[in-house]
Amino acid sequence: MFTIKLLLFIVPLVISSRIDQDNSSFDSLSPEPKSRFAMLDDVKILANGLLQLGHGLKDFVHKTKGQINDIFQKLNIFDQSFYDLSLQTSEIKEEEKELRRTTYKLQVKNEEVKNMSLELNSKLESLLEEKILLQQKVKYLEEQLTNLIQNQPETPEHPEVTSLKTFVEKQDNSIKDLLQTVEDQYKQLNQQHSQIKEIENQLRRTSIQEPTEISLSSKPRAPRTTPFLQLNEIRNVKRDGIPAECTTIYNRGEHTSGMYAIRPSNSQVFHVYCDVVSGSPWTLIQHRIDGSQNFNETWENYKYGFGRLDGEFWLGLEKIYSIVKQSNYVLRIELEDWKDNKHYIEYSFYLGNHETNYTLHLVAITGNVPNAIPENKDLVFSTWDHKAKGHFNCPEGYSGGWWWHDECGENNLNGKYNKPRAKSKPERRRGLSWKSQNGRLYSIKSTKMLIHPTDSESFE
Repeated sequence: MFTIKLLLFIVPLVISSRIDQDNSSFDSLSPEPKSRFAMLDDVKILANGLLQLGHGLKDFVHKTKGQINDIFQKLNIFDQSFYDLSLQTSEIKEEEKELRRTTYKLQVKNEEVKNMSLELNSKLESLLEEKILLQQKVKYLEEQLTNLIQNQPETPEHPEVTSLKTFVEKQDNSIKDLLQTVEDQYKQLNQQHSQIKEIENQLRRTSIQEPTEISLSSKPRAPRTTPFLQLNEIRNVKRDGIPAECTTIYNRGEHTSGMYAIRPSNSQVFHVYCDVVSGSPWTLIQHRIDGSQNFNETWENYKYGFGRLDGEFWLGLEKIYSIVKQSNYVLRIELEDWKDNKHYIEYSFYLGNHETNYTLHLVAITGNVPNAIPENKDLVFSTWDHKAKGHFNCPEGYSGGWWWHDECGENNLNGKYNKPRAKSKPERRRGLSWKSQNGRLYSIKSTKMLIHPTDSESFE
């Protein structure tokens, strides 16, 4: 548009200049070559104007063509949308036809159901009428039967029938008396059972509180007469053929030390190492031999166990408790020092559950090494991350989890494994050590802790 306006502006100027030149040609006396050059300039100006006009028209045509293409594209889109709408409309019409057919079928079925319902109602009414008739007939028959019974003459009862009735009544009374006697005896037995339980509890508390002085020499000694801590004996329970303890495995004919699966009463299946010592099966609950296993573990690991049964390990407090709660048990501790001297000591003991922090109460019964664990006291198990209320946190200075009392003693079979033998006393105290109250300090090379039931017949 700008080019057209420019051309319209230039053309009048050229024409006017041409007229002026023609007029001046009559008056002017200039030579002829000058007018020729003036005409060429006019032609150039006109040509330039036409050229610009052509470019403007070309741009206008391109722009118009682009607009027309856009219009055609929109028309194509509109046509496609219209086609899609037509298809959707056709589908909707087909669905509408299908719905109409389905509606018609449902109406037909509804009519059939209505007819069936009417038939059922009529049959039900007829059945009710028949029921009423039958009830009336039964009532009439009952009345007739009653009249017959009332009008029937009385016949004397046979003597044998009378004697049988008397005998049955006597037997019934005797059975009632016997049942009453059995019930009374059952109540008396329950009372006696409760009294026996109370006496057992009193005896157990008395045996736990009884002070006992023990002096273990370096020589073997005979078993002492101190009674074992009494527990309620629970016989071995076998489920799915899995034994409850190493003694059961031994009694079945397995006389070789090794790993076996057991399931104590009310417990899950787990593996233990059964160690045959002098012809007697023991369950190994702790083993230290070379320091390959770190024993400075958390409370959770000491509760459920860690290590390898064929190497160094701790069986786990919860597993130990599940075994020893079945019966009375003996705890055996085997020690070997760095001079390859072997020692042992055995205890009767009681182990509490997790609510008591697995409190240990023990009494030494035999051995060839002085006792180093306090007797007749509540020893509470603790680790560096689990301290029992009212007790020292001994594992912070001694390493490893162990049973402690009011103060940290110089014995810890779960301490740091010093290899080779530690030179300084503080290092020996933090490691595997065993020291009685007035005896020497043993630096330990290897340890075993084993348990065995006092009543082996319970596990046959």
